[in-house]
Amino acid sequence: MALARTIHADLFRVFLLTLVSLFAIPAATLVFTEYALRTEDAEFLQAIEKRIASDTSLSAGNKAQATEFYRSHPLSKACSATAPEDKNYHDKVCSPYSMHWQFHWADRAAGWTLVLGAALLAAALVLGALAFANRGLRYASFVAGWRLMTVSSALEVALQGAMLVWLSFWVTAYFWHSYYVKLIIIAGIAAAVAVFYAIYTLFKKLPFGNEIEGEVVAEADAPRLWERIRQLAARVKTAPPDQIVAGIDTNFFVTEAPCEVGGRTLHGRTLFVSIPLLRVLDQSEADAVLAHELAHLGGGDTRSSAALGPKLLQFDQYTWKMRDGGLSIVAHYLLRLYRMIFAFALARDSREREYKADSVSASLTAPGAIVQSLIKIAAYASYRNDVERKLFAQDRQHDGALGIAGFVAAGLPPYASSDAFVETMKTADVPHPYDSHPPLLERMRNVGHHVPESAYGAIVATAPAASWADDIETAAAIEQRLWSDYEQRFVQNHELSLAYRYEPATEEERAVVLRHFPPVAFALKNGESIEVSHAGLRQSVDGGSTVGWDEVKDLTFQDNTFGDLLVVTHHDKGMLGARTTKLKVGGLGKQKENFKGAVGRYWQRHQIMRAQQQHQASPEP
Repeated sequence: MALARTIHADLFRVFLLTLVSLFAIPAATLVFTEYALRTEDAEFLQAIEKRIASDTSLSAGNKAQATEFYRSHPLSKACSATAPEDKNYHDKVCSPYSMHWQFHWADRAAGWTLVLGAALLAAALVLGALAFANRGLRYASFVAGWRLMTVSSALEVALQGAMLVWLSFWVTAYFWHSYYVKLIIIAGIAAAVAVFYAIYTLFKKLPFGNEIEGEVVAEADAPRLWERIRQLAARVKTAPPDQIVAGIDTNFFVTEAPCEVGGRTLHGRTLFVSIPLLRVLDQSEADAVLAHELAHLGGGDTRSSAALGPKLLQFDQYTWKMRDGGLSIVAHYLLRLYRMIFAFALARDSREREYKADSVSASLTAPGAIVQSLIKIAAYASYRNDVERKLFAQDRQHDGALGIAGFVAAGLPPYASSDAFVETMKTADVPHPYDSHPPLLERMRNVGHHVPESAYGAIVATAPAASWADDIETAAAIEQRLWSDYEQRFVQNHELSLAYRYEPATEEERAVVLRHFPPVAFALKNGESIEVSHAGLRQSVDGGSTVGWDEVKDLTFQDNTFGDLLVVTHHDKGMLGARTTKLKVGGLGKQKENFKGAVGRYWQRHQIMRAQQQHQASPEP
């Protein structure tokens, strides 16, 4: 329930941000232009009526006629007047690029942009709703939404960028009769960058990768397993996989999308099998899992995912890139809202797919076999995750091979008899890389075979009489290679984590920190320099004074005509508010961005380290 509330709260927040991003700038433009146009109408009418009244050359009738004309033809309507008798009035008031011409078209552009925003929001909601109908309509609705949302979002960025630049001049010019060139330049650059970014990203071919960590199992290396899979595929009434990939991940899955395995691109139907999981499942339980995955092939699930998957990835990449382009964020939240609605439809379909695949598997093998396999897979995945989490949390470096596989294999039976195991299994999901799987208890109800919680431990602790892993001749060699690579990456990532966690307090810790955060010196003008290190900022002037990171509350980089400054705000107070230190950093030249990045990264490391220390020092709740 708490998770559901969080999801709905996130959806509501994104919906509100979508409203702001779509309507804030055009609404502000419309309010400003309407106010200015109404004000100009009133002032012009007041002045012209006074002028007509004081004109002694006009008769009373002519005065009344002239007054009526201007009352029925306000300035705000001059640019839209098309009648022949209004041409002279139109040409005088609404000459191209004049003030009234600009306000007229800005007012119209703002109004139509609001209409466009409302239409896009409605389209996102309608297309999102269609995704709940069926699989075929879901694909069509996403393709339509993908094209509509991406193109229209780029148009939104262009329109709102133009409005922002226009407002940066006219708001100050209208109210204070002056304008600020720097403000206009900033707005213009932001708009130009956002428009370029949106259009460039729209047409750029974004990377798409579907890499699987594993090795292809040739039929000669596992003939009995291949034969069994063909038998199960025939019973499911689907074609068998074109290739089997074995790995050490804690899941089984099938895909029809192209995938990279060991530098090779595989096409067609691919079945991934987990060797560690095959070792804990007996052959009947593994058959149930394999039948479940083959049912996905037979039901068209993988074909649908293969067609939709790349488009989803491209859409997601475009959506999040729109968040990184400054003003292009006005398009981000509409795209994100549509994607969230579509994700709800996918999640519902995913649950239905899993229930159906479970039912097919139970009918072909046995309900007990599929349920026991689910319990074992969930238990293994949970325990392995717990082992790796504890290894990663350790504050000492790991030397040599970790032996994660051995730890998990030896510790799984004792873990299965613990109270923590039962609590974890109550809400356990069976891991899968593509679908949002239903909880274990719901899947038991779906196949009509319930196993009490008290029996989970015995099921997990029971060693299989026969395992399909034993029939893969290359299984041991594959595991050894994959575990070696995996543990090497684990150790490297753990050491990087330690570099963020260590203060450092010892020479050993200092060596780790310096490997990842060595001092970086930047040359300044007049032969001076500034060094960024894990300890702080050290200047070459004033005897090499150092500003330690503990002294820093905030950092601001100022680009000044007479020399750039890094302004350090301290935690303590000065005579006039917060105490600051201004570090002269003129002469960085092309290294300016590198310097900013280094300062931010090293300061962030220090903040993470202090937060870690506070967390360790605080008592457990």
